[in-house]
Amino acid sequence: MTSKISAILPDLSPWRSSRDFRLLWVQGLIAHFGSAMAMIALPLQIKDLTGSPLAVGAMGAVELVPLIVFGLYGGALADAADRRKLIIGTEAGLGVLAVILLVNAMLPEPMLWPLYVVAAGVSAMAGLQRPALDSLIARIVPHDQTTAAAALNNLRWQLGGIAGPAAAGLVVAYAGHAPAYGITLAGFAVSVLMCLRLAPAPAAHDAEKPSLRGIAEGARYAASRPVLLGTYAIDLVAMIFAFPLAIFPFLADDLDAEWSLGLMFAAISFGSVLLSAMSGWTTRVRRHGLLVVYGAAVWGLAIAAAGWFDNIWLVLVCLALAGAGDTLSGLGRMTIWNQTIPDELRGRLAGIEVLSYSVGPQLGQVRSGAMAGWTGTRAAIWSGGVVCVAGVALLTAALPKLLRYDATTDEDALRRRAQQEAATRE
Repeated sequence: MTSKISAILPDLSPWRSSRDFRLLWVQGLIAHFGSAMAMIALPLQIKDLTGSPLAVGAMGAVELVPLIVFGLYGGALADAADRRKLIIGTEAGLGVLAVILLVNAMLPEPMLWPLYVVAAGVSAMAGLQRPALDSLIARIVPHDQTTAAAALNNLRWQLGGIAGPAAAGLVVAYAGHAPAYGITLAGFAVSVLMCLRLAPAPAAHDAEKPSLRGIAEGARYAASRPVLLGTYAIDLVAMIFAFPLAIFPFLADDLDAEWSLGLMFAAISFGSVLLSAMSGWTTRVRRHGLLVVYGAAVWGLAIAAAGWFDNIWLVLVCLALAGAGDTLSGLGRMTIWNQTIPDELRGRLAGIEVLSYSVGPQLGQVRSGAMAGWTGTRAAIWSGGVVCVAGVALLTAALPKLLRYDATTDEDALRRRAQQEAATRE
């Protein structure tokens, strides 16, 4: 019985084998909790200052362009600079932005425009930092532990994402915006101190300076690898057609269950946490393309079912299944990326990945909202899920190498393993 339970629970091998992974995991949990406080407090403050839904929605508009531009540039920078220094610098920059929020909130009459400036700045810093963080994992975690590392990181992300907003709502309601921003600042201060303990992660000696040519080189590499193209394309299809979170308030109204709105959002995270907490079996999988395809198909089917059922409890179960499917697909994508992409290109490809999992949800919100105005809320949800499943099937047929990917035989995976082993011996 004990062995069966151990086979299901998350594989802690990356935690045991890599000191830097432990530091990044704890640092990420603290930083994500703190930033989640600001993520809730900032739009609430805009709402309190303006009373305008449009003013709150405008925050998303000012975030999108910096994320795209600095995400691509951050990928090129991660391949040309010490990734440790880049992470420390961006964490410190996020701390400075938290100071601005705190000072503004403590003014007798807080100003509106600094909130938009900070929102854009946070998006830019995140775009710069995320490729360095993602590419560093492939360097500090052994090749055969990449799936376990992805599962543990997802668990950390979801725990911070659940606890942070929940605590933020209470803090803002009972203490105000300034204490929430103070907690955010404290989180980044601790995070910087922990990042200072990371081992240096310098770029290769022959690394080129960040440039448009370098970014284009990364894009050409991705385009030449059908397996990578499949991971990006399937993720985009899943998010564009089956990411209806923006119309959840209207779904709650249609089901005569306005009280369930918070549970709808929580159900997806719950399913993700549950899958991550029982992810031990995924470390024994070698055909990670199957995880990408099956996970995205489960996501689409579950979203379609959530739009079809008229019982709120069945809808919540479907949303939890959707969260589990999305996490399963994400584990497959992260594993393939970390197992196959050469270290000298990992940053630039991580920049492309930032676009893959950030632009898709943004477009998905637009699609679901526009479709709901035309066909109704529930039809917009279930039809999007159906199109998602069909799109996944078509992409799988068009890119069969993704389905056949095997970590033990794939040439890129074997080359990356040899590269990592050589670096370890040096």
